[in-house]
Amino acid sequence: MRIRATVAAVSGALALSALALPTAAQADGAQGSTGSVADVARAAQSAPATDSAAKFGARSVSPASEPGELDLTFSKVVVNGGKPIVVGTTLTKTVTTTFTLTHAADVDIFAPDFVVDVSLYRGSFDTPTNELYGDEPPVCKAVSATVATCKGQISVWPRIDLLGNSDATKWAAGGFAVAFNGEDPADPDPDLTKIGFALQEKVGSSSLQRASKVTVNAAPEPVKKGKTITVTGKLSRANWEDYQYHGYTAQPVKLQFLKKGGKAWSTVKTATTSSLGTLKATVTASVDGYWRYSFAGTASTPATSSTGDFVDVK
Repeated sequence: MRIRATVAAVSGALALSALALPTAAQADGAQGSTGSVADVARAAQSAPATDSAAKFGARSVSPASEPGELDLTFSKVVVNGGKPIVVGTTLTKTVTTTFTLTHAADVDIFAPDFVVDVSLYRGSFDTPTNELYGDEPPVCKAVSATVATCKGQISVWPRIDLLGNSDATKWAAGGFAVAFNGEDPADPDPDLTKIGFALQEKVGSSSLQRASKVTVNAAPEPVKKGKTITVTGKLSRANWEDYQYHGYTAQPVKLQFLKKGGKAWSTVKTATTSSLGTLKATVTASVDGYWRYSFAGTASTPATSSTGDFVDVK
């Protein structure tokens, strides 16, 4: 089941919606929040300062058993192995995140009420326009008394998480950690001054791309040698506003040929998509083989190639 948490600062309190925080530590594995730990940390940061930790300024050295900013940092954050996240119109896309936590020896990241997460966000770190999280909490394993390596995930539900086609762009990664220090995560009005937190912006990045596909049809089949083969097709990509695939206009697409029994595709010519995303090119039949269209991709749309359409030349 999908679990998302929405946490906001309201009149000095937290308004929590469907917050489900798993146990942070199970033996050697620490697990964080399945939802937005970020807003919990932001609310705690905005709470009145206490004697044990500063509200703003330099990083404090509060242990996990005390409120204030925790001596904890994120590094080596990698999302989806460094590759763009390609998202369609209906299916959830889940990718892996990996990161390293470095913390003071007295910050217990395996405490039962300690949660940690890495997210992707657009806009400013303090007031993001959109954020993406995983449906399962990250799992961390201690490397030493002060270092742990973690593996989590980012899940993208097109109809829930995406605000529109403008989300096909570069996203920054942020790191968040919260030590509830005995405060109940389900309490709608916890004492924010007792919560320890860590916030770190721009610890990494990733890009979202609109899934693409291209079709091909070579005709006639069969064809006499020396006659004309007409190769048609269409290049389309996901639209995150109506959740349909629409033609990708004015894009160069390579028409490629693979001789029967051959191993390498060769580019014959380049066609440009129409206002509807359609393709059309003509070639002269010479030998049996396969025809396909191949799109190199753009910043917002991944590369894609059609399957090969075989033409028997008589």
